[in-house]
Amino acid sequence: MNDMQLTDDERQPCEVWTRVMGYHRPVASFNRGKQGEHKERLFYQESRLASA
Repeated sequence: MNDMQLTDDERQPCEVWTRVMGYHRPVASFNRGKQGEHKERLFYQESRLASA
């Protein structure tokens, strides 16, 4: 196991993109309200239907 710890100055921010209205945009470019909506999204996994 790696016990190395990084300080906040050594960390690199992660840019999150999402698909909006047919194209991809960085979440950081959203206004405050849209960023809040993005945080409230629920993610789910669709299951396959059994073949009849």
